[in-house]
Amino acid sequence: MQANQDITERRLADAWAELQAHSDNGHPLQADAYRLAFADPEFLLRRETRGLRFQLEMLKPDLAQHQLGIENTVVVFGSARFRDREEAEAALKAAEAAGDARAIAKARSLVRNAHYYDRAREFARLVARYSAQCAKNEQLFICTGGGPGVMEAANRGAHDEGALTVGLNIALPHEQAANPYVSPELSFKFHYFALRKMHFMMRAKALLAFPGGFGTLDELFEVITLVQCKKAKPVPILLYGSDYWKRLINLDLLVEEGTISPEDLALFQYVDDPQVAWDAIVKFYGLTTSAVTSA
Repeated sequence: MQANQDITERRLADAWAELQAHSDNGHPLQADAYRLAFADPEFLLRRETRGLRFQLEMLKPDLAQHQLGIENTVVVFGSARFRDREEAEAALKAAEAAGDARAIAKARSLVRNAHYYDRAREFARLVARYSAQCAKNEQLFICTGGGPGVMEAANRGAHDEGALTVGLNIALPHEQAANPYVSPELSFKFHYFALRKMHFMMRAKALLAFPGGFGTLDELFEVITLVQCKKAKPVPILLYGSDYWKRLINLDLLVEEGTISPEDLALFQYVDDPQVAWDAIVKFYGLTTSAVTSA
C-alpha cells in the first residue's frame, strides 16, 4: 500500500515538474486538452472551476495545520503600516534630513504608533510562553494575516519564544510577502478573502484587534457579527488601544439608535496592556497558568 502511495505521489510531482520545465524553457503555456486536469492552469483558472479553487483554499491550510497539531489559535489583527520603534525612528531621521514635510509627517506617525508593534510582540510572547507548558492539544498558537506591521509583530513575539506561528496571507495588487517570522510550513497564501476569513475563525479561541484600517475593520466586524448571530461560538474579542477605538467608532450610538441591543456591547472589551489582554483570555477559559507574565 505504501509503495502504491509513493508511486502516486511521484506521478503527481512529475506532472508539475514537467509543466515547470516547460515554463522554465521559455515556452508559453497554451491550452492543452491532453494535459492532466489537475496540472492544467488554464483549466483550473476558468470561471467554471471556481468552486474547485474554493475547496482547495479550504483544504490546503486546514490539512497542513491539522498535521502539525495547530487546533487552537489566538488571532491578532492590526495595521500593516506600523513599524517597530527602531525602524520608525530611522525613517523619521531620514525624512528630517531630506527636509520632506510630507515624509516627516508620515514618519512621525510611525514613531507615535510604534508602541503598538511592541505591545503586539509582547502579547504574543505571553501566549507562546503559556503554550510551551501545555500538552499539544491544549496549546494556543498565534495566527495573523502574515504581513508586515502588527501582524509581523505578533508572529515575531511567538517566534521569539520558539513557537510555531501561523500566517494567512492574501494575494494583493501590490504584492504582499509573508513576514519572516511566520513558520514556513504554516505560511499560506489566499486568493479569496472569504476563505481566508473563514480560516481565521475555524481555530480561533480569541481575537485581539490592534488599531488598523479598512482590512482590520472588515475582519473585526465579521467576527463580531458571526458571534452576535450565533454563527460562531463566543470567544474573547479584545480591542487593543481604547483611545483609538473609541475615537474611531461610537458604538454606543448603535444602542441609542436601536440598531444593536445593549447586551451586544458585551461581545467585546477594550484593553490597553498585553498582560490585561492575556488575563482576559485566561479568565474566559479558566486556564491554569504558572505566573506567565511579561518579561
